[in-house]
Amino acid sequence: MALLPILEFPDARLRTKAAQVDAAEVTTPAFQTLLDDMFQTMYDAPGIGLASTQVDVHKRFMVIDVSEEKNVPQVFINPEIVAKEGSQVYQEGCLSIPGIFADVTRAGAITVRYLDRQGQAQELSTDGLLAVCIQHEIDHLDGTLFIDYLSPLKREMVRKKLAKSRKHVA
Repeated sequence: MALLPILEFPDARLRTKAAQVDAAEVTTPAFQTLLDDMFQTMYDAPGIGLASTQVDVHKRFMVIDVSEEKNVPQVFINPEIVAKEGSQVYQEGCLSIPGIFADVTRAGAITVRYLDRQGQAQELSTDGLLAVCIQHEIDHLDGTLFIDYLSPLKREMVRKKLAKSRKHVA
């Protein structure tokens, strides 16, 4: 397994809309290795979700593990939210926008259809943190970032804060 570089805002590639994964590709050794690499990258970062777009692979899949012990890895290939209910506010962060956190309002409960790691069709109804994480990662696959939900003023503050932190690193 290998650590993959994570794209960081404002990299334009984060705005790319991901293409569907061909079902025949799912079980190939190369795709399975990519999934393993994404899990290793996510756990190392550390994070609870990672969309393929964030590692410059523009296909519709993501890896998630919201468990405390980091022992419930989940793969969502070609995910599609088919039902939403209620709303909830969560303070979100993002591996592509390091050090920035903001309250985002999302659906409180969702039902998502997807292919699992073996290419089998699945449907999952969930709420809480997992629902937030799935919505956040699907946004990545659509070229949307959580800061897009913020006011223009807050977005500009984020942009300046990231630029300032990059100057200190350089």
